[in-house]
Amino acid sequence: MRRTSARLADGREIVYFDEGDTPRDPSPDPRELPPAATGSEMRFDPILREWVVIASHRQGRTHLPSSDDCPLCPSTEGRSTEIPAASYDVVSFENRFPSLVSDDGRLLGDIGELEPSRRVGAGRCEVLVFSSDHDASFADLSPERVDTVMAAWVDRTLALSALPGVEQVYCFENRGPEIGVTLHHPHGQIYAFPFVTPRTRRMLDSAEAHRERTGGDLFADVLRSEREAGIRVVARSEHWTAFVPAASRWPVEVHLYPHRRVPDLPALSRDEREDFGHLYLDVLRRLDALHGTPLPYVSAWHQAPVRERRDLSHLHLELFSVRRAPDRLKYLAGTESGMGVFVNDVAPEDTARRLREAAP
Repeated sequence: MRRTSARLADGREIVYFDEGDTPRDPSPDPRELPPAATGSEMRFDPILREWVVIASHRQGRTHLPSSDDCPLCPSTEGRSTEIPAASYDVVSFENRFPSLVSDDGRLLGDIGELEPSRRVGAGRCEVLVFSSDHDASFADLSPERVDTVMAAWVDRTLALSALPGVEQVYCFENRGPEIGVTLHHPHGQIYAFPFVTPRTRRMLDSAEAHRERTGGDLFADVLRSEREAGIRVVARSEHWTAFVPAASRWPVEVHLYPHRRVPDLPALSRDEREDFGHLYLDVLRRLDALHGTPLPYVSAWHQAPVRERRDLSHLHLELFSVRRAPDRLKYLAGTESGMGVFVNDVAPEDTARRLREAAP
Protein backbone atom coordinates (compact mmCIF):
# COMPACT_ATOMS: atom_id res chain seq x y z
CA MET A 1 0.00 0.00 0.00
CA ARG A 2 1.18 3.52 -0.80
CA ARG A 3 0.27 6.63 1.20
CA THR A 4 0.26 10.03 -0.53
CA SER A 5 -0.60 13.34 1.14
CA ALA A 6 -1.68 16.47 -0.76
CA ARG A 7 -3.69 19.66 -0.27
CA LEU A 8 -7.10 20.71 -1.57
CA ALA A 9 -7.76 24.16 -3.02
CA ASP A 10 -8.65 25.68 0.37
CA GLY A 11 -5.64 24.14 2.14
CA ARG A 12 -7.33 21.09 3.68
CA GLU A 13 -5.26 17.92 3.77
CA ILE A 14 -6.17 14.89 1.64
CA VAL A 15 -4.45 11.51 2.01
CA TYR A 16 -4.64 8.71 -0.58
CA PHE A 17 -4.21 5.08 0.47
CA ASP A 18 -3.51 3.17 -2.73
CA GLU A 19 -3.34 -0.59 -3.05
CA GLY A 20 -0.31 -1.75 -5.00
CA ASP A 21 3.08 -0.18 -5.53
CA THR A 22 2.37 2.35 -8.28
CA PRO A 23 3.35 5.85 -7.07
CA ARG A 24 0.61 8.49 -7.16
CA ASP A 25 1.29 11.96 -8.53
CA PRO A 26 -1.58 13.92 -6.95
CA SER A 27 -3.58 16.09 -9.33
CA PRO A 28 -4.06 19.70 -8.20
CA ASP A 29 -7.52 20.73 -7.04
CA PRO A 30 -8.76 23.17 -9.74
CA ARG A 31 -11.67 24.54 -7.72
CA GLU A 32 -11.87 28.05 -6.34
CA LEU A 33 -13.02 27.52 -2.77
CA PRO A 34 -13.60 29.94 0.09
CA PRO A 35 -11.79 29.18 3.35
CA ALA A 36 -13.22 26.20 5.22
CA ALA A 37 -15.91 27.00 7.81
CA THR A 38 -14.51 27.86 11.25
CA GLY A 39 -17.61 28.73 13.32
CA SER A 40 -17.49 25.83 15.75
CA GLU A 41 -17.56 26.37 19.50
CA MET A 42 -17.80 24.28 22.67
CA ARG A 43 -19.93 25.03 25.71
CA PHE A 44 -19.67 23.22 29.03
CA ASP A 45 -22.84 21.87 30.65
CA PRO A 46 -22.30 22.35 34.41
CA ILE A 47 -25.20 20.04 35.31
CA LEU A 48 -24.00 16.96 33.41
CA ARG A 49 -20.34 18.06 33.49
CA GLU A 50 -19.79 17.49 29.78
CA TRP A 51 -18.98 19.49 26.67
CA VAL A 52 -21.53 20.31 23.95
CA VAL A 53 -20.33 21.28 20.46
CA ILE A 54 -22.22 24.07 18.66
CA ALA A 55 -21.59 23.98 14.89
CA SER A 56 -24.37 26.00 13.28
CA HIS A 57 -22.45 26.38 9.99
CA ARG A 58 -23.17 22.68 9.29
CA GLN A 59 -26.81 23.53 8.54
CA GLY A 60 -25.72 24.38 5.00
CA ARG A 61 -23.78 21.19 4.24
CA THR A 62 -24.51 19.00 1.21
CA HIS A 63 -27.57 16.79 1.77
CA LEU A 64 -28.23 13.51 -0.07
CA PRO A 65 -27.14 14.55 -3.59
CA SER A 66 -27.60 12.28 -6.59
CA SER A 67 -24.64 10.30 -7.89
CA ASP A 68 -24.18 12.98 -10.55
CA ASP A 69 -23.52 15.57 -7.85
CA CYS A 70 -21.80 13.40 -5.23
CA PRO A 71 -18.75 15.17 -3.75
CA LEU A 72 -17.08 11.84 -2.86
CA CYS A 73 -17.00 10.32 -6.34
CA PRO A 74 -13.84 10.64 -8.43
CA SER A 75 -13.44 13.89 -10.34
CA THR A 76 -14.18 13.82 -14.06
CA GLU A 77 -13.58 16.21 -16.91
CA GLY A 78 -15.94 19.10 -16.32
CA ARG A 79 -16.85 18.13 -12.75
CA SER A 80 -14.49 18.53 -9.82
CA THR A 81 -15.31 16.85 -6.51
CA GLU A 82 -13.69 16.79 -3.09
CA ILE A 83 -11.32 14.16 -4.47
CA PRO A 84 -9.28 15.57 -7.40
CA ALA A 85 -8.45 12.20 -8.90
CA ALA A 86 -9.90 10.07 -11.70
CA SER A 87 -9.61 6.96 -9.52
CA TYR A 88 -8.71 6.01 -5.97
CA ASP A 89 -8.93 3.15 -3.48
CA VAL A 90 -9.33 4.72 -0.03
CA VAL A 91 -9.09 8.45 0.73
CA SER A 92 -9.16 10.58 3.86
CA PHE A 93 -9.59 14.35 3.83
CA GLU A 94 -10.49 17.15 6.20
CA ASN A 95 -14.23 17.77 6.30
CA ARG A 96 -15.37 20.92 4.53
CA PHE A 97 -18.12 21.34 7.13
CA PRO A 98 -16.36 20.25 10.33
CA SER A 99 -17.88 20.02 13.78
CA LEU A 100 -14.41 20.73 15.19
CA VAL A 101 -11.83 23.04 13.64
CA SER A 102 -8.07 23.55 13.67
CA ASP A 103 -7.57 26.10 16.43
CA ASP A 104 -6.07 26.50 19.88
CA GLY A 105 -9.36 26.13 21.76
CA ARG A 106 -9.14 29.68 23.09
CA LEU A 107 -11.73 30.99 25.51
CA LEU A 108 -14.56 32.98 23.92
CA GLY A 109 -16.65 35.78 25.38
CA ASP A 110 -18.96 35.29 28.34
CA ILE A 111 -22.62 34.85 27.31
CA GLY A 112 -24.04 34.83 30.83
CA GLU A 113 -23.58 31.15 31.55
CA LEU A 114 -23.03 29.87 35.11
CA GLU A 115 -19.37 28.98 34.50
CA PRO A 116 -17.64 30.97 31.73
CA SER A 117 -16.32 28.14 29.59
CA ARG A 118 -17.27 28.94 26.02
CA ARG A 119 -14.36 27.96 23.76
CA VAL A 120 -13.51 27.53 20.10
CA GLY A 121 -14.43 23.95 19.10
CA ALA A 122 -10.83 22.91 18.54
CA GLY A 123 -10.02 19.53 17.01
CA ARG A 124 -10.26 17.93 13.61
CA CYS A 125 -12.90 16.14 11.55
CA GLU A 126 -12.04 13.97 8.56
CA VAL A 127 -14.04 12.02 5.99
CA LEU A 128 -12.76 8.53 5.15
CA VAL A 129 -14.03 7.23 1.80
CA PHE A 130 -14.03 3.43 1.55
CA SER A 131 -14.45 3.05 -2.21
CA SER A 132 -14.80 5.03 -5.43
CA ASP A 133 -17.99 3.03 -6.18
CA HIS A 134 -20.90 5.30 -5.30
CA ASP A 135 -23.38 2.43 -4.96
CA ALA A 136 -21.23 0.11 -2.85
CA SER A 137 -21.46 -0.48 0.89
CA PHE A 138 -18.86 -1.60 3.40
CA ALA A 139 -20.32 -5.11 3.20
CA ASP A 140 -19.49 -5.15 -0.53
CA LEU A 141 -15.79 -4.55 0.06
CA SER A 142 -13.21 -7.28 -0.40
CA PRO A 143 -11.11 -8.42 2.58
CA GLU A 144 -8.15 -6.74 0.88
CA ARG A 145 -10.01 -3.41 0.77
CA VAL A 146 -11.03 -3.75 4.42
CA ASP A 147 -7.33 -4.21 5.18
CA THR A 148 -6.63 -0.92 3.38
CA VAL A 149 -9.37 0.80 5.38
CA MET A 150 -7.83 -0.61 8.55
CA ALA A 151 -4.46 0.79 7.49
CA ALA A 152 -6.10 4.19 6.98
CA TRP A 153 -7.75 4.06 10.42
CA VAL A 154 -4.38 3.24 11.98
CA ASP A 155 -2.62 6.02 10.04
CA ARG A 156 -5.18 8.66 10.94
CA THR A 157 -5.36 7.58 14.58
CA LEU A 158 -1.60 8.05 14.90
CA ALA A 159 -1.58 11.35 13.00
CA LEU A 160 -4.51 12.92 14.83
CA SER A 161 -3.38 11.68 18.24
CA ALA A 162 -0.17 13.65 17.69
CA LEU A 163 -1.99 16.96 17.13
CA PRO A 164 -1.77 19.49 20.00
CA GLY A 165 -4.76 19.36 22.33
CA VAL A 166 -6.30 16.14 20.98
CA GLU A 167 -7.45 13.80 23.76
CA GLN A 168 -9.39 11.11 21.87
CA VAL A 169 -9.67 9.85 18.27
CA TYR A 170 -13.01 8.37 17.21
CA CYS A 171 -13.48 6.42 13.94
CA PHE A 172 -17.04 5.60 12.91
CA GLU A 173 -19.45 4.94 10.07
CA ASN A 174 -23.06 6.08 9.74
CA ARG A 175 -25.02 4.06 7.20
CA GLY A 176 -28.47 4.83 5.83
CA PRO A 177 -30.76 7.87 5.77
CA GLU A 178 -32.59 6.44 8.78
CA ILE A 179 -29.41 7.08 10.78
CA GLY A 180 -29.06 10.60 9.38
CA VAL A 181 -26.39 10.30 6.69
CA THR A 182 -26.15 13.24 4.31
CA LEU A 183 -24.18 11.39 1.60
CA HIS A 184 -25.00 7.95 0.18
CA HIS A 185 -21.45 7.24 -1.02
CA PRO A 186 -19.76 4.65 1.26
CA HIS A 187 -17.71 6.58 3.80
CA GLY A 188 -17.00 7.02 7.47
CA GLN A 189 -15.74 9.85 9.62
CA ILE A 190 -12.92 10.43 12.09
CA TYR A 191 -13.18 12.95 14.92
CA ALA A 192 -10.23 14.18 16.96
CA PHE A 193 -11.80 15.46 20.19
CA PRO A 194 -10.14 17.98 22.54
CA PHE A 195 -11.65 16.10 25.50
CA VAL A 196 -12.37 12.52 26.52
CA THR A 197 -15.96 11.81 25.46
CA PRO A 198 -18.63 11.22 28.14
CA ARG A 199 -19.27 7.62 27.06
CA THR A 200 -15.58 6.72 27.15
CA ARG A 201 -15.13 8.39 30.54
CA ARG A 202 -18.08 6.43 31.92
CA MET A 203 -16.72 3.16 30.51
CA LEU A 204 -13.32 3.80 32.08
CA ASP A 205 -14.91 4.71 35.41
CA SER A 206 -16.68 1.32 35.33
CA ALA A 207 -13.45 -0.46 34.40
CA GLU A 208 -11.60 1.27 37.21
CA ALA A 209 -14.28 0.34 39.77
CA HIS A 210 -14.28 -3.27 38.51
CA ARG A 211 -10.51 -3.51 38.88
CA GLU A 212 -10.64 -2.11 42.42
CA ARG A 213 -13.45 -4.50 43.36
CA THR A 214 -12.25 -7.71 41.68
CA GLY A 215 -8.70 -7.12 40.50
CA GLY A 216 -9.84 -8.05 37.00
CA ASP A 217 -10.12 -6.40 33.60
CA LEU A 218 -13.77 -5.43 32.98
CA PHE A 219 -13.70 -5.73 29.19
CA ALA A 220 -11.76 -9.01 29.23
CA ASP A 221 -14.15 -10.42 31.83
CA VAL A 222 -17.20 -9.44 29.75
CA LEU A 223 -15.65 -11.01 26.66
CA ARG A 224 -14.81 -14.21 28.55
CA SER A 225 -18.32 -14.54 29.99
CA GLU A 226 -19.93 -14.02 26.57
CA ARG A 227 -17.65 -16.59 24.92
CA GLU A 228 -18.32 -19.12 27.68
CA ALA A 229 -22.10 -18.60 27.63
CA GLY A 230 -22.20 -18.70 23.82
CA ILE A 231 -25.92 -17.88 23.53
CA ARG A 232 -25.28 -14.33 22.32
CA VAL A 233 -22.19 -15.05 20.19
CA VAL A 234 -22.88 -14.30 16.52
CA ALA A 235 -19.55 -15.36 15.01
CA ARG A 236 -15.96 -15.85 16.07
CA SER A 237 -12.54 -16.20 14.50
CA GLU A 238 -9.01 -16.86 15.68
CA HIS A 239 -8.50 -13.34 17.02
CA TRP A 240 -12.00 -11.81 17.36
CA THR A 241 -15.46 -12.55 18.76
CA ALA A 242 -18.70 -10.85 17.68
CA PHE A 243 -21.55 -10.98 20.19
CA VAL A 244 -24.81 -9.30 21.11
CA PRO A 245 -24.32 -7.76 24.59
CA ALA A 246 -26.56 -9.10 27.36
CA ALA A 247 -27.87 -5.60 28.11
CA SER A 248 -28.37 -4.44 24.51
CA ARG A 249 -29.89 -1.01 24.19
CA TRP A 250 -30.78 -1.36 20.52
CA PRO A 251 -32.93 -3.90 18.64
CA VAL A 252 -29.82 -4.89 16.69
CA GLU A 253 -26.50 -4.44 18.48
CA VAL A 254 -23.26 -6.34 17.94
CA HIS A 255 -19.89 -5.82 19.61
CA LEU A 256 -16.60 -7.06 18.11
CA TYR A 257 -13.73 -7.60 20.55
CA PRO A 258 -10.17 -8.69 19.85
CA HIS A 259 -9.19 -11.56 22.14
CA ARG A 260 -5.98 -9.76 23.09
CA ARG A 261 -6.35 -6.55 25.07
CA VAL A 262 -4.98 -3.62 23.09
CA PRO A 263 -5.73 0.07 23.70
CA ASP A 264 -6.26 1.22 20.12
CA LEU A 265 -6.13 0.36 16.44
CA PRO A 266 -2.38 1.01 15.99
CA ALA A 267 -1.67 -1.64 18.65
CA LEU A 268 -3.29 -4.45 16.62
CA SER A 269 -0.94 -6.97 15.04
CA ARG A 270 -0.93 -7.61 11.32
CA ASP A 271 -2.72 -10.94 11.83
CA GLU A 272 -5.38 -9.33 14.04
CA ARG A 273 -6.07 -6.65 11.44
CA GLU A 274 -6.45 -9.17 8.62
CA ASP A 275 -8.62 -11.45 10.74
CA PHE A 276 -10.92 -8.56 11.64
CA GLY A 277 -11.77 -7.91 7.99
CA HIS A 278 -13.04 -11.44 7.38
CA LEU A 279 -15.16 -11.53 10.55
CA TYR A 280 -16.54 -8.00 10.12
CA LEU A 281 -17.65 -8.66 6.54
CA ASP A 282 -19.35 -11.85 7.73
CA VAL A 283 -21.22 -9.91 10.43
CA LEU A 284 -22.23 -7.06 8.09
CA ARG A 285 -23.65 -9.50 5.54
CA ARG A 286 -25.62 -11.27 8.25
CA LEU A 287 -27.02 -7.92 9.33
CA ASP A 288 -28.20 -7.12 5.80
CA ALA A 289 -29.80 -10.57 5.57
CA LEU A 290 -31.69 -10.07 8.83
CA HIS A 291 -34.61 -8.16 7.30
CA GLY A 292 -33.80 -8.75 3.65
CA THR A 293 -32.87 -5.10 3.13
CA PRO A 294 -29.76 -2.98 3.77
CA LEU A 295 -29.59 -2.34 7.50
CA PRO A 296 -29.07 1.25 8.69
CA TYR A 297 -26.44 1.33 11.41
CA VAL A 298 -23.79 3.19 13.35
CA SER A 299 -20.46 1.39 13.58
CA ALA A 300 -18.20 2.88 16.25
CA TRP A 301 -14.61 2.12 17.23
CA HIS A 302 -13.93 2.58 20.95
CA GLN A 303 -10.26 3.44 21.39
CA ALA A 304 -8.30 4.47 24.46
CA PRO A 305 -7.88 8.19 25.12
CA VAL A 306 -4.59 9.61 23.90
CA ARG A 307 -3.16 10.19 27.37
CA GLU A 308 -5.29 9.02 30.29
CA ARG A 309 -6.17 5.57 31.67
CA ARG A 310 -4.97 3.69 28.61
CA ASP A 311 -4.22 0.68 30.79
CA LEU A 312 -7.96 0.30 31.49
CA SER A 313 -9.05 0.47 27.85
CA HIS A 314 -9.82 -2.45 25.54
CA LEU A 315 -10.24 -1.62 21.87
CA HIS A 316 -13.56 -2.82 20.47
CA LEU A 317 -16.16 -1.97 17.87
CA GLU A 318 -19.83 -1.42 18.69
CA LEU A 319 -22.41 -1.58 15.90
CA PHE A 320 -26.09 -0.85 16.39
CA SER A 321 -29.19 -0.26 14.30
CA VAL A 322 -32.46 1.60 14.82
CA ARG A 323 -34.38 -0.95 12.73
CA ARG A 324 -36.48 -3.23 14.97
CA ALA A 325 -38.58 -4.81 12.21
CA PRO A 326 -38.63 -4.67 8.39
CA ASP A 327 -41.00 -1.69 8.45
CA ARG A 328 -40.36 -0.25 11.92
CA LEU A 329 -37.67 1.90 13.50
CA LYS A 330 -36.59 2.35 17.09
CA TYR A 331 -36.95 6.00 18.11
CA LEU A 332 -35.30 7.55 21.13
CA ALA A 333 -38.49 8.75 22.76
CA GLY A 334 -39.40 9.80 26.30
CA THR A 335 -37.47 7.32 28.46
CA GLU A 336 -34.36 7.20 26.27
CA SER A 337 -34.10 10.89 25.41
CA GLY A 338 -35.58 12.26 28.61
CA MET A 339 -34.09 9.95 31.24
CA GLY A 340 -31.37 7.99 29.43
CA VAL A 341 -33.16 4.69 30.16
CA PHE A 342 -33.23 2.41 27.12
CA VAL A 343 -36.19 0.10 26.54
CA ASN A 344 -35.34 -2.61 24.01
CA ASP A 345 -38.25 -4.28 22.22
CA VAL A 346 -36.14 -7.26 21.12
CA ALA A 347 -34.49 -9.84 23.38
CA PRO A 348 -30.70 -9.89 22.81
CA GLU A 349 -30.69 -13.71 22.69
CA ASP A 350 -33.27 -13.65 19.88
CA THR A 351 -31.21 -11.16 17.89
CA ALA A 352 -28.09 -13.29 18.27
CA ARG A 353 -29.92 -16.46 17.22
CA ARG A 354 -31.41 -14.80 14.15
CA LEU A 355 -28.02 -13.42 13.14
CA ARG A 356 -26.41 -16.84 13.50
CA GLU A 357 -29.14 -18.29 11.29
CA ALA A 358 -28.93 -15.49 8.69
CA ALA A 359 -27.07 -16.45 5.53
CA PRO A 360 -24.13 -14.04 5.06
